[in-house]
Amino acid sequence: MNDTANNGSEADPGRINEEEKAPSVKEKQKRKIANVSLVENNKRAKFATSVKEGPEMEENIHTEIENGENNQCIQHKWGNDNHEDSNHRDGDELISGDSPIIEHIFREKSKLHSENGGSENREDNADGNSEKGSKFFGINDFSRDIAPEGGLPNQTFENRLNSRNQVSSTTTPSESLIINKLTNEPYSDRYMKLLEEKKRLPAWSAKKNFLKLFKKNNVLIIVGDTGSGKTTQISQFVLESKYCEKKSIAVTQPRRVAAMSVATRVSEELDVELGTYVGYTIRFEDRSSSKTVIKYLTDGMLLRESMCDPLLKKYNTVILDEAHERTLATDILFGVIKNIQEKRNDLKLIVMSATLDAEKFQNFFNGSKILNIPGRLYPVEIFYTLEAEKDYIKVVIRTVYDIHINEEEGDILVFLTGEEEIEMVKKEIEKLVSKNASAAQLVVLPLYSSLPPLQQQKIFEPAPKPRFKGDKMGRKCILATNIAETSITIEGIVYVIDPGFSKQKVYNPRARVESLLIAPISKASAQQRAGRAGRTKPGKCFRLYTEKCFEQTLPEQTYPEILRSNLGSVVLNLKKLGIDDLVHFDFMDPPAPETLMRALEQLNYLGALDDEGDLTNKGHLMAEFPVDPPLAKVLIESSNYNCSCEILTIAAMLSVPHCFFRPKIKGKEADEMKARFSHLDGDHLTLLNVFHAYVKYSLVDINASKKFCYEHFINHRAMTSAQNVRSQLLRTMERLKIKITSTNPSNPDYYINIRKALLSGFYQQVAYKTSRGYYITVKDIQIVTLHPSSVFQINPEWVMYHELLLTSKNFIRTVTKIDGKWLLQIARNYYALEDLPNSEARTELKAMLKAGI
Repeated sequence: MNDTANNGSEADPGRINEEEKAPSVKEKQKRKIANVSLVENNKRAKFATSVKEGPEMEENIHTEIENGENNQCIQHKWGNDNHEDSNHRDGDELISGDSPIIEHIFREKSKLHSENGGSENREDNADGNSEKGSKFFGINDFSRDIAPEGGLPNQTFENRLNSRNQVSSTTTPSESLIINKLTNEPYSDRYMKLLEEKKRLPAWSAKKNFLKLFKKNNVLIIVGDTGSGKTTQISQFVLESKYCEKKSIAVTQPRRVAAMSVATRVSEELDVELGTYVGYTIRFEDRSSSKTVIKYLTDGMLLRESMCDPLLKKYNTVILDEAHERTLATDILFGVIKNIQEKRNDLKLIVMSATLDAEKFQNFFNGSKILNIPGRLYPVEIFYTLEAEKDYIKVVIRTVYDIHINEEEGDILVFLTGEEEIEMVKKEIEKLVSKNASAAQLVVLPLYSSLPPLQQQKIFEPAPKPRFKGDKMGRKCILATNIAETSITIEGIVYVIDPGFSKQKVYNPRARVESLLIAPISKASAQQRAGRAGRTKPGKCFRLYTEKCFEQTLPEQTYPEILRSNLGSVVLNLKKLGIDDLVHFDFMDPPAPETLMRALEQLNYLGALDDEGDLTNKGHLMAEFPVDPPLAKVLIESSNYNCSCEILTIAAMLSVPHCFFRPKIKGKEADEMKARFSHLDGDHLTLLNVFHAYVKYSLVDINASKKFCYEHFINHRAMTSAQNVRSQLLRTMERLKIKITSTNPSNPDYYINIRKALLSGFYQQVAYKTSRGYYITVKDIQIVTLHPSSVFQINPEWVMYHELLLTSKNFIRTVTKIDGKWLLQIARNYYALEDLPNSEARTELKAMLKAGI
């Protein structure tokens, strides 16, 4: 523990804490650590709380827990002590046993909360004077949050806008006559009601100190708990400061859904129409205008804007929100904006994070100040397994069931890794609960990025009421990916189940393979997940891993994306920005030199860079497209192969979620429908067929297109998105004056031209079928298998693929047949025989060359 932080004798000159005073620490106790690892065995879970009271925290957290009294531990015992057939997932097995799944055995009493925020106030004013040292909650404590960061999450975007003019019973007629300076019209009653909600947010109490720091500093770091209101309020404070009277405010979000929803909320709070004074820009969608003064946009879109406007002259303030997620685009923006500020002393930067890792940002931006805005959460009890669980899916199902049967009212939030896992768990939970006739109603709701917006909105609906008089109140169980960690606030969550895993992007530069793998989360993510449980009342978080694993195995922070990604797009963008010295570019965490070299090599082969590493004319064009470099190359080359229209369609279909869905109960029927669109030459042309069929129905009306999609097991949202993406890509090609060409479908070269155009960008992703029947990638000799979703009935000799998935098996997905001799015509330099490893593919290409092909 930092002594300065404890005794308050010397305050950190860069940090200001907006917190209430609270009693000092009465007693400290160390937590007991279980002597087991994350995956020791496959026994049923046994939970035990073991809560730190006044732990020795790291210096950058400056934390002590208040009011620790007579700490006692609550042990949760799961199921019987018999552990045979632990992988069995049958519903009857899950509810068998003589005792409840979780049995409470009180050993110690744990008090985790503090009435007034649990910390003494330490404030550094703008003049550098310091007051008392700060004390925060410990690692397992959360303070009460009064209002949601996004506000009113139980309303859809449309309902929020439609309800703006509802009369508030607490607003007097005179209040509604106050004039909105943006619109020059009186504020609505809805505005007055939202204003009262804003005033209850923790961020509102920090307003004065924020404005003082904002005025005196060009870079400001804000650390605010999820739910503190920083995302919605800080941009409004900046607007109120009148610093940006002649220019706009940019606020980045790592996720599209967050940019859209927050912009909607802020437009309501400012009482303006979305798309006018407040708007958003995401990939392939822009709801902003020349009037827009606050624009929410994905970090990738701001990076793209910087290529057209290298000094970001349209903005006076840039706010990088959710910076702790360390996305690829946000990390690049750190360096880009730091460079811009050297040329523009009027550009202010605000970096906002939900974790206490602010010192890293402060060190990167020299001279920046830190402002802390604590949330106000109720206490949350943390439960760990006493023994590791191999099959965490089974434990999730058991835990949900036990909470629903035995615990008090409150909704459940479960963190899972992806759509497939979520849908499977949903089915198993519903099956299990249906066997208990006396159980209260449980509504299981999925939440993942590809879910249609209307289905996503269901998570904000209230819990089901009792079906009959005297019945228990029902509850929601939300199964979500890590999108629910920080991007979306869901009211009513009391119980959180955290298996400790998420899908993370991983890149192998030697094999040139980028994959999504299931990996352990960080401690920071675990804290964010636990905090979801304490927003409306005291909550509980069940971590399906041991305390020893949390303390010794999980990393402190999520590994930055820039250290585990293909940097082809990043290098192309930086080159477009005129940044040629990549080795000395100011990265917060510099990527491995090998990764940078692979990216440069890829761009050179694609013709985007010359041998000196400078952008070519083709490279300048490729950088204009909001897609990966290989696909950008295909779009440009399509004109030469007389198939621009078709490539535009395929590129759009590759840029949206997979269009086919296959319900388990109707798998055969779905396969039959998909076969109707199958093309003999592969998956890319199958996607072309699907789009052409969809367009015919979409020209009738939306109901016809929806019916078509429903009957053919096609994702309607993906198809409408593909239409929008295609339109934007077409406009980009027209702006760049790339000729739009096409071939008559009756021409025998029609499909050959399309496949050659695709190969012009994806020739580095080719596999050859060996005499033993399996495929190997030509350059890297990786053994791969066609993904089960491929339409091929007979496997062709040579294939080009769009994705390589690394799982228990290496799958290639979205695959199309090619002719081996095309490689020598389109990419002879890349497939120089002397550079190829010994393989059947090399022998075959050598024979082609000898034959004079």
